[in-house]
Amino acid sequence: MIVTFKSAASADVIYFGDVAKRLMELMGKDVADKGIVTVEQLPVAIARLKAAIAADKELHRQHLMDEEQKLEAAEGGNARPFVSLTQRAAPLLAMLEESLNEAKPVMWGI
Repeated sequence: MIVTFKSAASADVIYFGDVAKRLMELMGKDVADKGIVTVEQLPVAIARLKAAIAADKELHRQHLMDEEQKLEAAEGGNARPFVSLTQRAAPLLAMLEESLNEAKPVMWGI
């Protein structure tokens, strides 16, 4: 499943369903096929997402060190690099902040 977040203030942001659901939860939204972060809800959603990113950064640093060792040891370069919550959430966070600046809601499933 693909989930597309939309806002009149930003370009669309597209995620696979599992990642989108996790981000919805982190923003404090019910996981659903359709949803909205209203302009009034944007500050809380942004704060919650930033808090999750901050908590993830140390974990991400440690994982990067481990991944470098695994990639060096992989034969034929077939290992896939780890993508952290910090990296995955960045486009959505940017959309939320742009939407707040322009007082536009963020929706998905429409």
